[in-house]
Amino acid sequence: MRRVRLLAGAFLLLLLPAHLRAQAVWDMPTEYPRSAMPGLGLTTFAGHVAEASAGKLQIKPSFDASAGIRSADMLAAIVEGKVQAGDAFASALEAEDPIFALTSLPFLVTSNADARRLADVARPYLATALQKRGLRLLYLTPWPASGIWSKTSLKAPSDLADLSIRTYDKTSSQVFASVGAKAMSISFADTMPKLSDGSINAVLSSGDGGAGRKLWEFLPYFSEITYSLPMSVASVNQAAYDGLSPDLRAVVDAAGRRTEAELWATLSSRLEDNYQRMRENGVTIDTNPAIIRALQTEAAAAQRAWCTKAGPVCHQILDEFRVAKP
Repeated sequence: MRRVRLLAGAFLLLLLPAHLRAQAVWDMPTEYPRSAMPGLGLTTFAGHVAEASAGKLQIKPSFDASAGIRSADMLAAIVEGKVQAGDAFASALEAEDPIFALTSLPFLVTSNADARRLADVARPYLATALQKRGLRLLYLTPWPASGIWSKTSLKAPSDLADLSIRTYDKTSSQVFASVGAKAMSISFADTMPKLSDGSINAVLSSGDGGAGRKLWEFLPYFSEITYSLPMSVASVNQAAYDGLSPDLRAVVDAAGRRTEAELWATLSSRLEDNYQRMRENGVTIDTNPAIIRALQTEAAAAQRAWCTKAGPVCHQILDEFRVAKP
């Protein structure tokens, strides 16, 4: 069986474009800044692979969508061989499979511990969705909790109607539209131009993403609502992976596990680090329970809508998640 697997891997390698066969180099883009969690994941993963492989495999990260690839297009770019691997914000991939929107469902998790349990439950489902497209899951990247960056202070639920807000998926667009906001799902890489031309006056993002883009230059208020603790997904072309030697495949797998573990460890202090940097740059951070309650009321309908799209897998995952809760 081992010989059969090796022969199958060799055959898949022959199917790759010549530039993939000729060099042990993987281009791996993200649309996020180097300083954001996905950027940290890429640099960490690349470092572990380079060290453990003694340079036999090189990961070439790129940031800020400099490769011209947004999260929503990442899987297609990897499948088509434009890049060998990449990081994508999971819920931006919902059109590929509803499962990718799971970790961004509003108010499903409210702590780092909850987010990690959900990631552990979701992992095999995400891996299967990638496998169906000829991709392999490398690791998951956790994000700090999402809040509302805004141009003016949000003092009451009625203030939400004044927002023209960048959201990050269909679900968040529906939730904010339901409370009267003008909501637009926009790639993070395309957010700054929208702020510059005034077409949006608020952004749904974490302090992490906001700090990476210096959102405080336009939006000096941050409402801490713990809307979700979403994930990004790092994946690789399965044929590119299979074309490696067994030793290098083991290196990649170990680097992925180590990277994800280190990202979770980093998350524990990331929130306060972000808030300190935000305050140093003049951001006012507050929490308004009334605004949270207004959004939570609409979130319940959004979760039900996702379950309808996801089908039986919704209840399988949510049941596993609840059972895993200590």
